[in-house]
Amino acid sequence: MHVDLDAFFASVEVLDDPALRGLPLAVGGAGERGVIASATYEARRYGVRSGMSSIIARRHCPELIIRPGRFDRYEEYSRRFRALVEDLTPRVEPIGLDELFADLRGLHRLGIRPLDGARALRRRIRDELSLECGIGLARNKLFAKLGSRRAKPRVAAEGVTPGPGVVVVDRVTEARWLDELGVEALWGVGPATAERLRRVGLRRVRDLASVDASDLAGVVGPAMAVTLAAFARGEDPREVMVDRAPKSIGHDQTFAVSLRGREEVAAAIRHHAGVVARALRQEGVVARTISIQIRFDDRTSVSRSQTLPFGVDDATGLAAVGEALAASVPLGQAVRLIGLYGSGLVARVRNAVQLALDVDEPGEGRGGAVEASRVRQAAGEALRDALDEIRERFGSDAVATGADLGEEGLRVARRRERAFGPDQ
Repeated sequence: MHVDLDAFFASVEVLDDPALRGLPLAVGGAGERGVIASATYEARRYGVRSGMSSIIARRHCPELIIRPGRFDRYEEYSRRFRALVEDLTPRVEPIGLDELFADLRGLHRLGIRPLDGARALRRRIRDELSLECGIGLARNKLFAKLGSRRAKPRVAAEGVTPGPGVVVVDRVTEARWLDELGVEALWGVGPATAERLRRVGLRRVRDLASVDASDLAGVVGPAMAVTLAAFARGEDPREVMVDRAPKSIGHDQTFAVSLRGREEVAAAIRHHAGVVARALRQEGVVARTISIQIRFDDRTSVSRSQTLPFGVDDATGLAAVGEALAASVPLGQAVRLIGLYGSGLVARVRNAVQLALDVDEPGEGRGGAVEASRVRQAAGEALRDALDEIRERFGSDAVATGADLGEEGLRVARRRERAFGPDQ
């Protein structure tokens, strides 16, 4: 089963401000470099879509209202959404805040038909969250996701046609879709990949079925070729992965006004470090590899990374390493985007020598405080060693911790996910 919430971010905004109901609304960045992340069906009637630049979206719909994203609010609704699904089955694999896969094969033990369970789930989502969704029921992930798309409302210039809400994909439907769907309907085929396939005459899924994966590899690469060849035959061996751990956690931002100078760059990294630190702690992991990306106004990019002998999950440690890496990058022109990422994720171990602001004191009284102090001291020494290694590796001249750089306010736009872009 695949469950996909309708216009999730925009729908939450309407719930919190009912005056927006019925209006063309989008969530994203409203500035020149902004990007639409979510749009109501009223906005979609004008051609506004997720991933569209805000400038083009306003050309399609001059009356478009663009609200900045509020991720704390969306995450709250997302947790409640997942909890409702887990009431039906514990085998759940989230793939975003607003969609997930679920394995319903165990429902027969409870005497519940999957279709009945899906319909009941959709009613609960509507009644308890006031959100709509599309649900696809199928034998594998490929057809379940295609089914959830067909379950949602259809948008045209003349209006919005309600969808069935739940779609069951049987073998007859599978065969029909594989024959009639365009290649862009397949998982992982975005506009660029679809265009490459069309250039060699592969426009529909049925066209892919007649091509060997070895021949297709020259167009999309070996790994994608094997996947697409399987999809074209209706095969998708992927199982629902319960408690799938993230491979990396990061935050990047395109700035409404490009940054100039090291202090502005350092201030942005400190801001990013706070966002990433909260996300790491929420996942219960620490990052051993810290990476940065700096993109300049001419669209060229520079990346730096450092693997540490310890895990980091607090803003101070992340900022110190990020600023050290940034100090090795020549800033000959203005900076358009900065990203900070943590990878090499491992579970957070209490009382380990890692950089964490909330070190647990092992015991009460003076003895516990002394031990916690030693943990902090060891972490501080490990951080200094890591900064020395960065200096030796990249030859940077000005490596400093966040505390050394002062508390000057961040002179950039507020937090946005990478899909949003700036608001100003």
